Amino acid sequence: MNKLLEKYPDEVQAILSKYPAEQKRSAVMPLLYLAQREAGYVTKAAMQDIAGLLDITTTEVASIIGFYTLFHDKEAGTFRMQVCTDLPCALRGADKFLQELCANLGVKVGETTPDGMITVEAVTCLAGCDKAPMFQVQSGEGIAYHENMTMDRTMELVEALRKAGREVSK
Repeated sequence: MNKLLEKYPDEVQAILSKYPAEQKRSAVMPLLYLAQREAGYVTKAAMQDIAGLLDITTTEVASIIGFYTLFHDKEAGTFRMQVCTDLPCALRGADKFLQELCANLGVKVGETTPDGMITVEAVTCLAGCDKAPMFQVQSGEGIAYHENMTMDRTMELVEALRKAGREVSK
């Protein structure tokens, strides 16, 4: 049985109903978002479920996860801080900002803080080139963009995220 369909029957049907049967593969991104909502990443089993629902291969599903920074195939911290390091942002100091952020958190790019709260990632193009350094924070609550950031403001945000994450865990 398809566990995604079993767990979210109404949501899956609502998503699929938006697309003609011959174009149901177009539902892949909303289904990925649904599958990722609970754990913060898409499991291999969920990839297989989505592939089965849409009559595509698991490899096709995985390639979409690999392409978009909104989808993940690995577990991470409660919050993903994704710093844009594309060329325009790099010219505005994004690389130095990312290094300093990692140093302040005691992690390397791609790692999660020891408390399990923050995973730092470098991404390409968050569409705010003139507002770098910038990053997005992804969590179960959605995505929040932070532009024209300083390290002081970023570390204040990190503390607020940690506090919010601890309160949710209670």
